[in-house]
Amino acid sequence: MTTASSQAPIHLVDRNPSISGTEIAAELVPPPQFEHASFESYRPDPDFPSQQAALDRLNQFAGAWRAAQRPGGFFSRKRPARIELPGVYLDGGFGVGKTHLLASLWHVAHGPKYFGTFIEYTALVGALGYAQAVELLRGAKLICIDEFELDDPGDTMLMTRFLGELMAGGTRVAATSNTPPNALGEGRFAAADFLREIHALSSNFETLRIDGLDYRRRDTEGHAVVAGDDAAVRRTAGALAERGHRVSLDGFDELIAHLATVHPSKYVRLVEGLDTIALTGAHELHDQNAALRLVAFIDRVYDAEVPVVASGVALDEVFDAEMMAGGYRKKYLRSMSRMIALTSGELPPHD
Repeated sequence: MTTASSQAPIHLVDRNPSISGTEIAAELVPPPQFEHASFESYRPDPDFPSQQAALDRLNQFAGAWRAAQRPGGFFSRKRPARIELPGVYLDGGFGVGKTHLLASLWHVAHGPKYFGTFIEYTALVGALGYAQAVELLRGAKLICIDEFELDDPGDTMLMTRFLGELMAGGTRVAATSNTPPNALGEGRFAAADFLREIHALSSNFETLRIDGLDYRRRDTEGHAVVAGDDAAVRRTAGALAERGHRVSLDGFDELIAHLATVHPSKYVRLVEGLDTIALTGAHELHDQNAALRLVAFIDRVYDAEVPVVASGVALDEVFDAEMMAGGYRKKYLRSMSRMIALTSGELPPHD
Protein backbone atom coordinates (compact mmCIF):
# COMPACT_ATOMS: atom_id res chain seq x y z
CA MET A 1 0.00 0.00 0.00
CA THR A 2 1.12 3.55 -0.61
CA THR A 3 -0.17 6.99 0.25
CA ALA A 4 -0.37 10.10 -1.86
CA SER A 5 1.78 12.30 0.36
CA SER A 6 5.32 11.86 1.64
CA GLN A 7 5.98 10.85 5.23
CA ALA A 8 8.85 9.91 7.50
CA PRO A 9 9.62 6.26 8.21
CA ILE A 10 7.85 4.85 11.24
CA HIS A 11 9.49 2.68 13.89
CA LEU A 12 8.32 -0.83 14.73
CA VAL A 13 9.54 -0.33 18.28
CA ASP A 14 6.87 2.36 18.69
CA ARG A 15 4.12 -0.10 17.86
CA ASN A 16 2.46 -1.87 20.78
CA PRO A 17 -0.32 -3.78 19.05
CA SER A 18 -3.27 -5.53 20.61
CA ILE A 19 -5.49 -8.19 19.09
CA SER A 20 -8.71 -9.66 20.42
CA GLY A 21 -9.96 -13.21 20.15
CA THR A 22 -12.62 -12.11 17.68
CA GLU A 23 -9.99 -10.43 15.51
CA ILE A 24 -7.81 -13.54 15.62
CA ALA A 25 -10.73 -15.72 14.53
CA ALA A 26 -11.62 -13.34 11.69
CA GLU A 27 -8.09 -13.63 10.33
CA LEU A 28 -7.97 -17.44 10.33
CA VAL A 29 -7.67 -17.57 6.54
CA PRO A 30 -4.67 -18.29 4.30
CA PRO A 31 -2.14 -15.41 4.02
CA PRO A 32 -2.24 -13.21 0.91
CA GLN A 33 0.23 -15.20 -1.20
CA PHE A 34 -2.04 -18.24 -0.90
CA GLU A 35 -5.28 -16.43 -1.71
CA HIS A 36 -5.47 -18.25 -5.05
CA ALA A 37 -3.55 -21.41 -4.19
CA SER A 38 -4.94 -24.53 -5.81
CA PHE A 39 -4.00 -28.13 -6.40
CA GLU A 40 -3.74 -27.25 -10.09
CA SER A 41 -1.16 -24.51 -9.46
CA TYR A 42 1.05 -26.68 -7.24
CA ARG A 43 4.19 -27.63 -9.17
CA PRO A 44 5.60 -30.94 -7.89
CA ASP A 45 9.31 -31.49 -8.41
CA PRO A 46 9.67 -34.53 -10.72
CA ASP A 47 12.86 -35.51 -8.88
CA PHE A 48 10.80 -36.17 -5.73
CA PRO A 49 7.78 -38.42 -6.46
CA SER A 50 6.44 -37.95 -2.93
CA GLN A 51 5.32 -34.45 -3.92
CA GLN A 52 3.05 -35.79 -6.66
CA ALA A 53 1.89 -38.55 -4.33
CA ALA A 54 0.92 -36.02 -1.65
CA LEU A 55 -0.91 -33.91 -4.24
CA ASP A 56 -2.86 -36.94 -5.45
CA ARG A 57 -3.75 -38.04 -1.92
CA LEU A 58 -4.96 -34.59 -0.88
CA ASN A 59 -7.13 -34.46 -3.99
CA GLN A 60 -8.70 -37.68 -2.75
CA PHE A 61 -9.02 -36.24 0.76
CA ALA A 62 -10.95 -33.32 -0.76
CA GLY A 63 -13.16 -35.67 -2.74
CA ALA A 64 -16.27 -35.28 -0.62
CA TRP A 65 -16.28 -31.51 -1.01
CA ARG A 66 -15.61 -31.73 -4.73
CA ALA A 67 -18.42 -34.26 -5.13
CA ALA A 68 -20.82 -31.97 -3.31
CA GLN A 69 -20.03 -29.24 -5.85
CA ARG A 70 -20.98 -31.40 -8.84
CA PRO A 71 -24.42 -31.00 -10.43
CA GLY A 72 -26.93 -33.81 -10.17
CA GLY A 73 -29.36 -32.83 -7.48
CA PHE A 74 -31.42 -35.12 -5.28
CA PHE A 75 -31.73 -37.92 -7.82
CA SER A 76 -28.05 -38.07 -8.73
CA ARG A 77 -26.56 -41.53 -8.38
CA LYS A 78 -23.15 -40.07 -7.60
CA ARG A 79 -22.21 -40.23 -3.95
CA PRO A 80 -19.59 -38.12 -2.17
CA ALA A 81 -16.20 -39.79 -1.97
CA ARG A 82 -15.54 -41.29 1.42
CA ILE A 83 -12.69 -39.82 3.46
CA GLU A 84 -11.01 -42.68 5.28
CA LEU A 85 -9.53 -40.61 8.10
CA PRO A 86 -10.62 -37.20 9.43
CA GLY A 87 -7.05 -35.91 9.76
CA VAL A 88 -4.03 -35.55 7.49
CA TYR A 89 -0.54 -34.48 8.50
CA LEU A 90 1.96 -33.13 5.94
CA ASP A 91 5.48 -33.93 7.08
CA GLY A 92 8.47 -32.60 5.20
CA GLY A 93 11.27 -30.10 4.86
CA PHE A 94 10.83 -26.39 4.30
CA GLY A 95 10.03 -25.04 0.87
CA VAL A 96 8.48 -28.22 -0.57
CA GLY A 97 4.99 -26.72 -0.84
CA LYS A 98 3.28 -27.96 2.33
CA THR A 99 1.57 -24.63 2.99
CA HIS A 100 0.50 -24.34 -0.64
CA LEU A 101 -1.14 -27.76 -0.44
CA LEU A 102 -2.74 -26.92 2.91
CA ALA A 103 -4.21 -23.70 1.49
CA SER A 104 -5.39 -25.54 -1.62
CA LEU A 105 -7.30 -27.97 0.58
CA TRP A 106 -8.82 -25.06 2.51
CA HIS A 107 -10.05 -23.43 -0.70
CA VAL A 108 -11.78 -26.63 -1.82
CA ALA A 109 -13.45 -27.29 1.54
CA HIS A 110 -16.91 -26.11 2.43
CA GLY A 111 -17.32 -23.66 5.29
CA PRO A 112 -17.20 -22.90 8.05
CA LYS A 113 -13.45 -23.44 7.82
CA TYR A 114 -10.34 -21.97 9.41
CA PHE A 115 -6.65 -21.64 8.44
CA GLY A 116 -3.93 -20.46 10.80
CA THR A 117 -0.60 -21.16 12.39
CA PHE A 118 -0.29 -23.12 15.60
CA ILE A 119 0.55 -19.85 17.39
CA GLU A 120 -2.67 -18.24 16.17
CA TYR A 121 -4.82 -21.08 17.50
CA THR A 122 -3.14 -21.09 20.90
CA ALA A 123 -3.50 -17.29 21.00
CA LEU A 124 -7.21 -17.69 20.22
CA VAL A 125 -7.61 -20.05 23.17
CA GLY A 126 -5.67 -17.65 25.36
CA ALA A 127 -7.79 -14.67 24.34
CA LEU A 128 -11.22 -16.30 24.51
CA GLY A 129 -10.69 -19.05 27.03
CA TYR A 130 -10.77 -22.74 26.20
CA ALA A 131 -14.53 -23.32 26.31
CA GLN A 132 -15.41 -20.23 24.27
CA ALA A 133 -12.74 -21.02 21.65
CA VAL A 134 -14.09 -24.55 21.24
CA GLU A 135 -17.62 -23.21 20.93
CA LEU A 136 -16.53 -20.66 18.32
CA LEU A 137 -14.94 -23.29 16.06
CA ARG A 138 -17.44 -26.06 16.76
CA GLY A 139 -19.10 -27.22 13.57
CA ALA A 140 -16.19 -26.27 11.32
CA LYS A 141 -15.85 -28.52 8.30
CA LEU A 142 -12.07 -28.10 8.19
CA ILE A 143 -9.37 -26.69 10.42
CA CYS A 144 -5.93 -26.18 8.86
CA ILE A 145 -2.94 -25.76 11.18
CA ASP A 146 0.25 -24.56 9.57
CA GLU A 147 3.58 -25.10 11.36
CA PHE A 148 2.32 -27.34 14.14
CA GLU A 149 4.63 -26.66 17.08
CA LEU A 150 6.09 -29.28 19.41
CA ASP A 151 8.36 -26.88 21.28
CA ASP A 152 6.05 -26.30 24.23
CA PRO A 153 4.57 -29.49 25.76
CA GLY A 154 1.83 -27.50 27.49
CA ASP A 155 0.64 -25.85 24.28
CA THR A 156 0.93 -29.14 22.40
CA MET A 157 -1.30 -30.98 24.85
CA LEU A 158 -3.72 -28.03 24.93
CA MET A 159 -4.09 -28.30 21.18
CA THR A 160 -4.44 -32.07 21.47
CA ARG A 161 -7.45 -31.66 23.73
CA PHE A 162 -8.78 -28.80 21.59
CA LEU A 163 -8.60 -30.80 18.37
CA GLY A 164 -10.02 -33.87 20.07
CA GLU A 165 -13.21 -32.06 20.99
CA LEU A 166 -13.61 -30.57 17.53
CA MET A 167 -12.88 -33.80 15.67
CA ALA A 168 -15.36 -35.63 17.86
CA GLY A 169 -17.97 -33.29 16.42
CA GLY A 170 -17.06 -34.11 12.82
CA THR A 171 -14.42 -31.49 12.08
CA ARG A 172 -11.61 -32.58 9.77
CA VAL A 173 -8.10 -31.37 10.51
CA ALA A 174 -5.07 -30.88 8.26
CA ALA A 175 -1.68 -29.87 9.65
CA THR A 176 1.86 -29.26 8.45
CA SER A 177 4.97 -30.15 10.40
CA ASN A 178 7.43 -28.16 12.40
CA THR A 179 10.59 -29.48 14.01
CA PRO A 180 10.43 -30.42 17.67
CA PRO A 181 13.48 -29.87 19.92
CA ASN A 182 16.40 -32.18 19.11
CA ALA A 183 14.85 -33.50 15.90
CA LEU A 184 17.29 -32.93 13.08
CA GLY A 185 15.76 -35.13 10.39
CA GLU A 186 14.23 -32.48 8.13
CA GLY A 187 10.84 -33.42 9.55
CA ARG A 188 11.25 -37.20 9.54
CA PHE A 189 11.02 -37.33 13.31
CA ALA A 190 8.35 -34.64 13.50
CA ALA A 191 5.58 -36.98 12.39
CA ALA A 192 6.36 -39.62 14.99
CA ASP A 193 6.62 -37.07 17.78
CA PHE A 194 3.44 -35.34 16.68
CA LEU A 195 1.50 -38.59 16.72
CA ARG A 196 2.96 -39.59 20.07
CA GLU A 197 2.00 -36.25 21.61
CA ILE A 198 -1.56 -36.57 20.35
CA HIS A 199 -1.74 -40.27 21.21
CA ALA A 200 -5.49 -40.10 21.75
CA LEU A 201 -5.94 -38.86 18.17
CA SER A 202 -3.14 -40.65 16.34
CA SER A 203 -5.42 -43.20 14.69
CA ASN A 204 -7.34 -40.34 13.08
CA PHE A 205 -4.34 -38.92 11.20
CA GLU A 206 -2.76 -40.07 7.98
CA THR A 207 0.84 -38.87 7.60
CA LEU A 208 1.99 -37.78 4.15
CA ARG A 209 5.75 -37.43 3.79
CA ILE A 210 6.83 -34.77 1.26
CA ASP A 211 10.50 -34.83 0.25
CA GLY A 212 12.30 -32.24 -1.84
CA LEU A 213 14.46 -29.14 -1.99
CA ASP A 214 13.47 -25.68 -0.84
CA TYR A 215 12.01 -24.22 -4.03
CA ARG A 216 13.32 -20.78 -3.04
CA ARG A 217 16.86 -22.15 -3.36
CA ARG A 218 16.62 -24.75 -6.10
CA ASP A 219 18.50 -22.67 -8.61
CA THR A 220 20.96 -20.91 -6.33
CA GLU A 221 21.97 -21.09 -2.71
CA GLY A 222 22.63 -17.36 -2.46
CA HIS A 223 22.55 -15.15 0.60
CA ALA A 224 20.27 -12.48 1.91
CA VAL A 225 21.07 -9.16 0.24
CA VAL A 226 22.91 -6.55 2.32
CA ALA A 227 21.71 -3.10 1.24
CA GLY A 228 24.92 -1.21 1.96
CA ASP A 229 25.88 0.28 5.32
CA ASP A 230 23.58 1.78 7.96
CA ALA A 231 23.60 5.19 6.28
CA ALA A 232 22.60 3.65 2.94
CA VAL A 233 19.65 1.86 4.54
CA ARG A 234 18.51 5.06 6.22
CA ARG A 235 18.73 6.92 2.89
CA THR A 236 16.75 4.17 1.16
CA ALA A 237 14.07 4.22 3.85
CA GLY A 238 13.83 8.00 3.70
CA ALA A 239 13.60 8.06 -0.09
CA LEU A 240 10.85 5.42 -0.12
CA ALA A 241 8.91 7.32 2.54
CA GLU A 242 9.18 10.55 0.54
CA ARG A 243 7.65 8.74 -2.42
CA GLY A 244 4.65 7.82 -0.28
CA HIS A 245 5.63 4.31 0.76
CA ARG A 246 4.85 3.16 4.28
CA VAL A 247 8.31 2.26 5.58
CA SER A 248 9.59 1.23 8.99
CA LEU A 249 13.16 1.93 10.08
CA ASP A 250 14.68 0.29 13.17
CA GLY A 251 17.98 -0.84 14.58
CA PHE A 252 18.35 -4.62 14.66
CA ASP A 253 19.07 -4.72 18.39
CA GLU A 254 16.16 -2.44 19.18
CA LEU A 255 13.78 -4.61 17.15
CA ILE A 256 15.01 -7.82 18.81
CA ALA A 257 14.47 -6.24 22.24
CA HIS A 258 10.99 -5.03 21.27
CA LEU A 259 9.92 -8.47 20.02
CA ALA A 260 10.44 -9.76 23.56
CA THR A 261 7.71 -7.39 24.78
CA VAL A 262 5.09 -8.43 22.18
CA HIS A 263 3.34 -11.81 22.10
CA PRO A 264 4.11 -13.61 18.80
CA SER A 265 0.39 -13.74 17.99
CA LYS A 266 0.53 -9.93 17.70
CA TYR A 267 3.51 -9.81 15.30
CA VAL A 268 1.02 -9.70 12.43
CA ARG A 269 -0.07 -6.30 13.73
CA LEU A 270 3.54 -5.06 13.94
CA VAL A 271 3.92 -5.33 10.17
CA GLU A 272 0.39 -4.36 9.22
CA GLY A 273 0.16 -1.77 6.45
CA LEU A 274 3.88 -1.67 5.68
CA ASP A 275 5.39 -1.57 2.20
CA THR A 276 9.02 -2.06 3.31
CA ILE A 277 10.91 -2.90 6.50
CA ALA A 278 14.36 -1.34 6.93
CA LEU A 279 16.83 -2.62 9.52
CA THR A 280 20.28 -1.36 10.43
CA GLY A 281 23.13 -3.13 12.17
CA ALA A 282 22.13 -6.78 11.79
CA HIS A 283 24.56 -9.12 13.54
CA GLU A 284 24.91 -12.71 14.70
CA LEU A 285 22.61 -13.74 17.55
CA HIS A 286 23.68 -15.89 20.49
CA ASP A 287 20.45 -15.92 22.51
CA GLN A 288 18.17 -18.71 21.33
CA ASN A 289 15.02 -17.08 22.70
CA ALA A 290 15.79 -13.94 20.71
CA ALA A 291 16.50 -16.05 17.63
CA LEU A 292 13.19 -17.92 17.90
CA ARG A 293 11.29 -14.66 18.27
CA LEU A 294 13.01 -13.40 15.12
CA VAL A 295 11.93 -16.59 13.32
CA ALA A 296 8.31 -15.98 14.32
CA PHE A 297 8.56 -12.35 13.23
CA ILE A 298 10.05 -13.24 9.84
CA ASP A 299 7.22 -15.73 9.30
CA ARG A 300 4.68 -12.93 9.65
CA VAL A 301 6.72 -10.58 7.43
CA TYR A 302 6.89 -13.30 4.80
CA ASP A 303 3.14 -13.97 5.03
CA ALA A 304 2.48 -10.25 4.57
CA GLU A 305 4.92 -10.13 1.63
CA VAL A 306 6.79 -7.10 2.97
CA PRO A 307 10.28 -6.67 1.45
CA VAL A 308 13.22 -6.07 3.81
CA VAL A 309 16.32 -3.90 3.32
CA ALA A 310 19.05 -4.40 5.90
CA SER A 311 22.64 -3.53 6.72
CA GLY A 312 25.18 -5.41 8.79
CA VAL A 313 25.64 -9.14 8.30
CA ALA A 314 23.41 -10.89 5.79
CA LEU A 315 20.18 -11.79 7.60
CA ASP A 316 20.55 -15.48 6.75
CA GLU A 317 23.77 -15.47 8.80
CA VAL A 318 22.35 -14.14 12.10
CA PHE A 319 21.95 -17.60 13.71
CA ASP A 320 25.18 -18.75 15.32
CA ALA A 321 26.83 -22.14 14.83
CA GLU A 322 25.52 -23.56 18.09
CA MET A 323 21.95 -22.77 17.08
CA MET A 324 22.43 -24.28 13.64
CA ALA A 325 23.67 -27.51 15.24
CA GLY A 326 20.78 -27.68 17.71
CA GLY A 327 17.24 -28.94 17.82
CA TYR A 328 15.72 -25.91 16.10
CA ARG A 329 17.89 -26.22 12.99
CA LYS A 330 14.95 -26.75 10.67
CA LYS A 331 13.22 -23.60 11.92
CA TYR A 332 16.36 -21.55 11.33
CA LEU A 333 16.86 -22.99 7.86
CA ARG A 334 13.28 -22.12 6.90
CA SER A 335 13.72 -18.59 8.25
CA MET A 336 17.01 -18.19 6.40
CA SER A 337 15.44 -19.11 3.09
CA ARG A 338 12.61 -16.69 3.75
CA MET A 339 15.02 -13.88 4.59
CA ILE A 340 16.84 -14.51 1.33
CA ALA A 341 13.53 -14.14 -0.52
CA LEU A 342 12.51 -11.04 1.45
CA THR A 343 15.77 -9.19 0.77
CA SER A 344 16.24 -10.30 -2.84
CA GLY A 345 12.96 -8.99 -4.22
CA GLU A 346 11.98 -12.51 -5.19
CA LEU A 347 8.97 -13.19 -2.97
CA PRO A 348 7.59 -16.46 -4.32
CA PRO A 349 3.97 -17.29 -5.12
CA HIS A 350 3.70 -20.21 -2.72
CA ASP A 351 5.44 -22.09 0.11
